[in-house]
Amino acid sequence: MTSDRLKLGIIGLGIMGERLMRAALAHPGTDVVAVWDPSDAAVGRLAGITGDVTMSGSVEQVIAAAEAVYVASPPDSHIALGQAALAAGKALFLEKPLASDVPAARAFVAGAQGQRAAVNFPMASSPTIAQLRRWRPEIGRIERIEIRAEFAGWPRGWQKGAASWLSKRADGGFTREVVSHFLFLAQRWGGPLRLAEASVTYPEGDGSETAIAARLWAGDVPVALTGSVGTTRADEHNLTTIIGSKGQLRLRDWSYAEKLEADGQWRTAPDAMPNAEMRPLTLAGQLDKLAALARGEETELASLAEALSVMEAVEGILAS
Repeated sequence: MTSDRLKLGIIGLGIMGERLMRAALAHPGTDVVAVWDPSDAAVGRLAGITGDVTMSGSVEQVIAAAEAVYVASPPDSHIALGQAALAAGKALFLEKPLASDVPAARAFVAGAQGQRAAVNFPMASSPTIAQLRRWRPEIGRIERIEIRAEFAGWPRGWQKGAASWLSKRADGGFTREVVSHFLFLAQRWGGPLRLAEASVTYPEGDGSETAIAARLWAGDVPVALTGSVGTTRADEHNLTTIIGSKGQLRLRDWSYAEKLEADGQWRTAPDAMPNAEMRPLTLAGQLDKLAALARGEETELASLAEALSVMEAVEGILAS
């Protein structure tokens, strides 16, 4: 980095690109120097976010202007854009999933070894996950992890603008988009993921999955996973429960850290807050770590290898 402030370029100004951009504009150590998105509508969105950055004319312009490049385009473009950023010597921050093609992703990760690259799994900076880590010694040895994710419909209400690909079997679906976060967490707490068995239900046509069930291993910790659409009245509901030899912890609805007390009741962390309120804190933490990555420092951002392990498990489930 040439200054104390990170020069960030953003490729893709959809939901995730806009979220990180807004966080970066509020971040004291980050300057958004370039943005590119091929959509005409994105030009208007950018103008509504800030008047200080105008839409760049190409991907190449974004990469040239930035010290770190955030790729928030659809998954089938991640590898090509990531390779371009790394070839230019820039730090790379890929939106998850890592890619849409497993063999191509494996080759990309192998070729990127030793370079400054990470994937945006925000749980790496989540205050909620930090609270669960503080409680972790109280539950003893981790014996089992259970993950449940339920949705009223898919895509979720706020994602309708991206339904053209999120609702499709090729690149979309809740397993890639949502369940991958909880598998990343299981991997961080247990070890590398290995799929044991899975089943998946698809609708007629090319729509994304409506139900999954799987057994996996995270290191030597068994993981039970279920996911379904149309099984909750809420837009979504999720629980990740970590069962230890002396107690249990869980992550509820993204942002609530909870501990099972001796009376059988779940205690929520006193400083817990809804996900919408926690998200800016989490993204600020991600940007802090991205700046460290750009300086060549070790960080707790999700590595390409970790993201590949999650991707292999997800794609294995979807192919079952």
